[in-house]
Amino acid sequence: MSAGAQAAAVRSGEVTAVEVVERHLERIAEVNPAVNAVTQVFADRARADAAEVDRRRAAGEDPGPLAGVPFTVKETTAVEGVPTTYGAERFRHNVAHSDAPPVARLRAAGAVPIGHSNMPTLVLAGVHTRSELYGDTHNPWTKAVTPGGTSGGDGAAVASGMAAIGLGNDSGGSVRIPASFCGVAGLKPTYGRFPADHRLGPDDPALATQVLVVDGPLARTVGDLRLAYEALAGTDPRDPRAVPVPLYGEPVPRPLKVAMVTDPGGKGVHPQVRKAVEDAADALRDAGHEVCEVPDVPRLEEALEVYGRMTMAEFAPTWPVVRTLLGEEGHRYIEMSMKERNAVPADVPEYLRLTSARLGIRRAWAEFLDSYPLLLAPVFTEPPFEPGLEVRDQEGHARVHRAMRLCTATSFVGVPAVAVPTGVVQGLPYGVQLIGRAYREDLCLEAAEAVERRFGVFTPIDPRP
Repeated sequence: MSAGAQAAAVRSGEVTAVEVVERHLERIAEVNPAVNAVTQVFADRARADAAEVDRRRAAGEDPGPLAGVPFTVKETTAVEGVPTTYGAERFRHNVAHSDAPPVARLRAAGAVPIGHSNMPTLVLAGVHTRSELYGDTHNPWTKAVTPGGTSGGDGAAVASGMAAIGLGNDSGGSVRIPASFCGVAGLKPTYGRFPADHRLGPDDPALATQVLVVDGPLARTVGDLRLAYEALAGTDPRDPRAVPVPLYGEPVPRPLKVAMVTDPGGKGVHPQVRKAVEDAADALRDAGHEVCEVPDVPRLEEALEVYGRMTMAEFAPTWPVVRTLLGEEGHRYIEMSMKERNAVPADVPEYLRLTSARLGIRRAWAEFLDSYPLLLAPVFTEPPFEPGLEVRDQEGHARVHRAMRLCTATSFVGVPAVAVPTGVVQGLPYGVQLIGRAYREDLCLEAAEAVERRFGVFTPIDPRP
């Protein structure tokens, strides 16, 4: 059942929230040993939370639009009373004193956190989901390819039916890539749409982390993403970045103009990925949209260069300490990134130049999306790759970075995007992303639903060898 169907069944009294949670706990016990996506199971807490949902319904109170729906929470994100480990031994006992804002908002909608989910150590050890504390998460379609990352635990958990929704985060594809590789849907919201708290300790992060990282849901259907979107959006005093923007914007002229780019930057695209984009374009045309193939997206190379320079400028001073927290071989990904980007410490004038360039790049994208309210494009320009390719050698690292280039650029710009599956080819799922104007997640979701109507839903699945 979808998250929406589960919640409707609880709200109507067809099933209890406790029954829904118990079935998911059984599914975790059945398949998590083969997938290793859920790292900490909140069994007793989830049962108690579900019982409270049932109590509210029995008392005639509104149990919420996500009543009884189980969700996983990435190991970066605090759930009150349990450790937020970041997948690192150093934080094994880092017990959270309160729920992070997105966890609190999903709880307020009636959803039930059922477990933490795996990720690369400190979100820095790679794109494949492998952590120092919990090891490798396997793609439920086949262990031969990665589930992606860094929200790969959520992608694998949702795809294999261990949770209806996963709460991940994305700073360059970390929701969209695992959604695409695991055959589910994922939403990267606009910067400032959802309140969040990404502090590791008492201090706030520097500018690049503030503006790049956004929390976002993964689910098996776009309709479930919409339910999560409506629950997660809003303001919170703990996050002054979150803004009170309407969930649904003003009507736009119809037919909706959709730009299509199959090979961002002209760096190459796999034929099956190109076909996925073209097939999605046909679905959008049949839904009444005007799809226009355009040469490229705005200022892609510059966006990638400035993204890399800004993040490395902030990261380099702390690297000698952070490196020691990543466990064996966990340092390779960042050090390869430093080498690839020829990272050198930026002085103040250079850093100010980078912040200025970011505004210009965002302006170029705003002008582009003023002409085309949506962009249809690949999530990843190659098929799902083998686990650890990005840390195997410098060539593999560059190949993965190149394939995720549009995810990186759109995170840098801060615009919303929805990843949606388009089919299964030779046993592997493929998908596309729909990128929209700032705070127009509604348009992205609408178009993704048109794609989903054409191609269907491909999960949950039982784990495969």
